[in-house]
Amino acid sequence: MTDTITISVDAMGGDNAPRAVIHGAYLALRERKNTRFIFHGRQEQIAPLLEEFPALKPASTIRHCDIVIAMDEKPSQALRKGKGVSSMWMAIQAVKDGEADVAISGGNTGALMAMATFCLRPMKGISRPGIAAIWPTLRSDIIVLDMGATIGADARQLVDYAILGSALARCLFDDESPSVGLLNVGTEEVKGLESIKEAGRILTEASGSGFTYHGFVEGDDIGKGTVDVVVTEGFVGNIALKTAEGTARQVAAYLRNALTATWLSKLGALLASSALNALRRKMDPRTVNGGVFMGLNGIVIKSHGGTDEVGYKSALSLAYEMARSKLIDKIGDTMQRFPVKVDSTQPEAETEAGSA
Repeated sequence: MTDTITISVDAMGGDNAPRAVIHGAYLALRERKNTRFIFHGRQEQIAPLLEEFPALKPASTIRHCDIVIAMDEKPSQALRKGKGVSSMWMAIQAVKDGEADVAISGGNTGALMAMATFCLRPMKGISRPGIAAIWPTLRSDIIVLDMGATIGADARQLVDYAILGSALARCLFDDESPSVGLLNVGTEEVKGLESIKEAGRILTEASGSGFTYHGFVEGDDIGKGTVDVVVTEGFVGNIALKTAEGTARQVAAYLRNALTATWLSKLGALLASSALNALRRKMDPRTVNGGVFMGLNGIVIKSHGGTDEVGYKSALSLAYEMARSKLIDKIGDTMQRFPVKVDSTQPEAETEAGSA
């Protein structure tokens, strides 16, 4: 990889595309001058937007694609319709062809996972890819995975997620032995599904192979930041993510209503404005936008489809850091250190991409 990081962008993916995408790229370029962009999508919509951001234009290339994947299309339908011709597929293809270091899309999550898996293929030794999210906590940011790629993961897939999550933590947190915990209904070894207990036994034996296994963690440990990496299967992970997002909005609404209820509370809010602004920034989901598709032979980032240019800039910054930190190499290194090979004896899990 050269000093320049090239990001392949599905410019048409997301509710506010392509404007939010192009504006977000401009904001990202201001912070990281050595970034280059390949925008895939409808040229007649992208080109005028680049004229609005002249500093972005020299760092950009447009690849015209007529086909755009809708947010409500089933993954199987999107794959048949968009393979080789859609803006989403071509963004991923650029990574496979070595033209770009990382791909990003704010489009349909299931379609993106299906296309990324079909185009890039899972890494050798990884049974199923997963989606990792950066999660703010009381201690610091942590990593939680899987966020919905695999429903009903078995022990082997949970161990895979521990390997993938610890590699991502090494990229983001500069920690050669991040702590890993398995999300469970209790911390006692006798609790939980058999797949979780089996994964716990394997990770206990492998602790020290690029990560430190903490043991089982509970739901409240996520917000505490008890470990650097929380591993769970996609059904639980996705519910946890949506619950946290809803709780953050609920707390923000409670706080806003309380601070505007009376003239005295309004005065208090004015006096505490700097602290409240800092809290607002901390709770802003746009600042941690971006899920990393883990376990593929290439890096793909999923931006929230409804985000604005600030959120898209955050996702592009994450894409840049994943490429710069050589995420794929770190995953390979962690897998080489791992001493245990897991043979799954449980039914094959269902992926979002494969279930449609």
